[in-house]
Amino acid sequence: MDKFILSDIDTKLESYNQFTKFYNSIKDFVFCNISVSLNNWFGANMCAVLAGLLDKIDFTNSIKITSNKEGVLTILKKNGFLANYGYEKADDVYSTTCRYLKLEPNQGRFFNFYVMDELLGKESFPDMSDKLKQKIKESIYEVFVNAQMHSNTKFIYTCGQFYPKKQKIEFTIVDTGIGFKNKINSSMNVNLNSLQAIKWALGINNTTKKDIPGGLGLAILTEFIKLNKGKFQVISDNGFYQLSEEGEQLEMLNYPFPGTVVNMEFRTDDECLYKLDSEININDIF
Repeated sequence: MDKFILSDIDTKLESYNQFTKFYNSIKDFVFCNISVSLNNWFGANMCAVLAGLLDKIDFTNSIKITSNKEGVLTILKKNGFLANYGYEKADDVYSTTCRYLKLEPNQGRFFNFYVMDELLGKESFPDMSDKLKQKIKESIYEVFVNAQMHSNTKFIYTCGQFYPKKQKIEFTIVDTGIGFKNKINSSMNVNLNSLQAIKWALGINNTTKKDIPGGLGLAILTEFIKLNKGKFQVISDNGFYQLSEEGEQLEMLNYPFPGTVVNMEFRTDDECLYKLDSEININDIF
């Protein structure tokens, strides 16, 4: 039995480095029994990341998931993730999870319904007009479409979690395709590093448009996240990009991630009502 520990996993850079180190250690395993212990804390939305990595090797290996904290196992039973590893599903009595899904790239319509039901439709989600909510849904769908059209991934993984005490919702979308760097470099005959490729794909200083990642239509989403004081992250290959109220953070991971992670954090203690500029009536201001 090969044993691995992922400890105190959340959306910090160090956690992504744990994931990529873990994958680098197991990616060549064949016919092995692998035990993964999720110790102390494991952000439930991050099971989308773990699922993508384990799927890369589980066709020839046996995988067991444990934890030193019963609460970690409980929340991953509630969102359905551990049902794939021999556990019974638990009821989400307080409706704090956005259930774990493993989708094929052609299931975009189902993903759209999922985003409305599991994320934007939650009572805890920041208050906004129906028109803006539709635009946010379209923007999140662009992330799915990018994975669907450009990553060559077999599956797309998604999951979210509402943290009432921390007053935030985390929502994560993962693919295990070729990543931004490989797609952009091969399509454009350039030699961008991971961080340059992520910024290009986000449309930052991007002036070229072809049938490749680029200008993902995330402007409304990222602007809302900044106003909401949330967080937007992209991890692809060995690049880590984060946008928050503090600005941009760009780091290189110790090992490459085999695909792309997009993570969104929304603050639920935000008392503002958000609308599109076109919806604002001058009489509402005075």
